[in-house]
Amino acid sequence: MARTRHPFIVRRTERLNDHLIRVHLGGPGFTTFQPSEFTDSYVKLLFPAPDGEVTRTYTVREVDTAAETIAIDFVYHGDEGVAGPWAAAAQPGDEIGLFGPGGAYAPRADADWHLLAGDMSALPAISAACAALPATAVGRVFVEVAGPADELDFARPEGVELTWIHSDGAAPGELLAKAVRAEPWLDGLVHVFIHGEAQAVMHDLRPYVRKEHGVAADWASISGYWRRGRTEEGFRQWKRDLAEREEATVG
Repeated sequence: MARTRHPFIVRRTERLNDHLIRVHLGGPGFTTFQPSEFTDSYVKLLFPAPDGEVTRTYTVREVDTAAETIAIDFVYHGDEGVAGPWAAAAQPGDEIGLFGPGGAYAPRADADWHLLAGDMSALPAISAACAALPATAVGRVFVEVAGPADELDFARPEGVELTWIHSDGAAPGELLAKAVRAEPWLDGLVHVFIHGEAQAVMHDLRPYVRKEHGVAADWASISGYWRRGRTEEGFRQWKRDLAEREEATVG
């Protein structure tokens, strides 16, 4: 079945901090866009490029049905990459197409506590998950950013503790993994969401959660959102190669 391309228009943008830009998209695409029930809902954005279009995957931070807009947060580091510079230059009326949404995770109501961790790429999904938690929820949230200027407050239940980790030049995910491992493990059934730089997530935190603490696969959403030194196309190939190696090891 052919995928539906949704034509969106930039309504407005806002700078959340030095490295995060939120773009609000509306227009005709909203009439065909079906919001997802998942808090890690994502879309494939189609950016103009010299040889056609380049696809990049981004989390939907929020859907405003009254305003008929969706909001997407972009990490911006100057001229680096495709999406960040586009977001920085975006003006009301600019057009962009997208496919989606997809998604697979939403906080389970039957969990005794929640563990969420990631870097700035995972912050939109973590924020959306915390907003969806009931007021009585218990949890631990860890977010790695470059420094204090990149911290961004977001709504969460009183029983959900938020810890900011400042990378301070360390390898992506290194200090995040150390912080998660150092946190006392709570009693009861935990629902886990850990996403970010793939090396730290897939080779350190996933074994820690799945093997050391025995969390079942259907109670743990753990995956890399990006890989240091790779484009999204190269990262997809890296993930395929990793899956094939793991399958061969299991076999």
